[in-house]
Amino acid sequence: MEIQESSPCHFKLWSELELHEFSDRFVIKPVESPDQGFSLSRFDGNIEQLDGDLGNTSGKVSTIYGVAGTIRLLAGLHVLVITSRKEVGTFLGYPVYRVMSMKFLSCNEASKFLTNQEKKDESYFMTLLKVVESTMGLYYSYDTDITLNLQRRFKLADGWMSKPIWKQADPRFVWNRNILEELIEKKVDGFIIPLIQGSFQTGLLKLKNSPATVTLISRRCTRRLGTRMWRRGANLEGDTANFIETEQLLEFEGARISFLQKSTCLQIRGSIPLLWEQIVDLSYKPRLNIIDHDQTSKVVERHFSDLCQRYGDILVADLTDKNGDEGRLSMAYAAEMEKLQNIRYVSFDFHHSCGNSNFDNIELLYDQIAEDFEKQGYFFIGKEGEVLSEQKGIMRTNCVDCLDRTNVTQSFLARKCLNSQLQRVGILSSTDCISMFSEDFEIFKNLWVDQGDEISLEYSGTHALKRDLVRYGKQTMAGMIKDGISALSRYYLNNFQDGIRQDAIDLISGRCDVNTSRPSSAQLNGFETFSYIPVASALLIGGLTVTSITLNQVGVAGRNAQTIVSSVICAGVTAGLMAVVKSNGRQICSKPRLCRLI
Repeated sequence: MEIQESSPCHFKLWSELELHEFSDRFVIKPVESPDQGFSLSRFDGNIEQLDGDLGNTSGKVSTIYGVAGTIRLLAGLHVLVITSRKEVGTFLGYPVYRVMSMKFLSCNEASKFLTNQEKKDESYFMTLLKVVESTMGLYYSYDTDITLNLQRRFKLADGWMSKPIWKQADPRFVWNRNILEELIEKKVDGFIIPLIQGSFQTGLLKLKNSPATVTLISRRCTRRLGTRMWRRGANLEGDTANFIETEQLLEFEGARISFLQKSTCLQIRGSIPLLWEQIVDLSYKPRLNIIDHDQTSKVVERHFSDLCQRYGDILVADLTDKNGDEGRLSMAYAAEMEKLQNIRYVSFDFHHSCGNSNFDNIELLYDQIAEDFEKQGYFFIGKEGEVLSEQKGIMRTNCVDCLDRTNVTQSFLARKCLNSQLQRVGILSSTDCISMFSEDFEIFKNLWVDQGDEISLEYSGTHALKRDLVRYGKQTMAGMIKDGISALSRYYLNNFQDGIRQDAIDLISGRCDVNTSRPSSAQLNGFETFSYIPVASALLIGGLTVTSITLNQVGVAGRNAQTIVSSVICAGVTAGLMAVVKSNGRQICSKPRLCRLI
């Protein structure tokens, strides 16, 4: 354990480590204190504290920047280490880093004792670990916990910061919580790094020579973690997919303010808390299915009960369409919300009201919620560290994916809150607003655009759509083209890659149980190595090619009856193949193999 000399009650993690690779073990120790550290057996993954003597020192030595956790598969232990990082800003004065690359160290010499089936399963699990290594949007700090928002941190008991950082953290937002268990058991607290997945953006405003720093932190909840199509709605415990807490932290100090003050505003987003699914089947927009379950009302109640306990009053903005499948989902949501007391639900058809670049119409939503939103307030700390105001509730926003429409709306509400905060401290007058300062407004908008992109990449695999609405307040032609490319990319990724990505998430988060004493999850859930995608693609491409050739022959040879008949037959066969492929879309698409959806 490393404690800051300047603050004896402040816990700090080791920030730079040496990795020694020997034939029989890995050794990890701090550069600052080489007599501390631990070793891992390459045969069985057994972890032992160092006794100060490394013995043979001829092994390979490299620098790593943290240990993210361990996972035991069929053949042994695998250790996830951070191999590169980037400082992206500060949180309450402490440096924050983004994970740039990770790799697994495998302690699996026992693999030669596996059965043939276990070797097949282990091979698939190793493929999933490669996917985990490329996980995007992971952030951490060696000096402080970044999983807790400022208001909650302020209410914690004295001595809280002297605890190991993993003990300080909110487990909902610790991406690697499941794979920290063995390190926690071995009590190597100075090496245990809680990672959040989400976004961390910061920008400096120069309003009227009164500098203010805006930091945007988004924390993804791990309770129902997954990809866009394979994690929808809620589970039976009331946890929802793509649930994210976003904190907008404002720190200001300048000519008019001779002391540092801090203020935060929280918002949350999350999938509609019903039991529903949208299984990919090669359709551009798969049918949305609301699952009929006798626990539905209880699921909604559990979800909002948890939110009320954590955040206070809840104001809900539902941005889904009022027609088609979205309309049915929205109606079912509204019906359940009518059963809950003390929670205000507002339905706002974003596409109908703000489509065709009518972004200003979002004021129609704000007119409905302004009074309640402003009553919720924000957390504000004065010059002596005293609490001047608290945030008494929170805004919960959703669309279907909780990405594009949600991000546009949250950025609009965040701007309203920022104006109020800056007016309160006198940086802006009561008639001023951030949009009147073009350079600073551009910085603010870019924070929200970049955050939206990062969250979208983590959930859907592409950048966010409707970025122009945040950046310019209208849709541009260039933006429409980029949105089209992103939409096509989402289609491809969701249909043909997200199944394996979902398995990787389920494996690392502990939803998949790896156990050698019984059949693997892969076997029980229809683990298969054969993919229909190449076959389907070959048939379609072959059919289209032959049809194209015969049609070209018609053009060259004229209206020869035999050639025309051949072309018609080829076109018919191709159309038939396309129909067969489409009707078997669910079998062709990449799907998770390890866990159930709910």
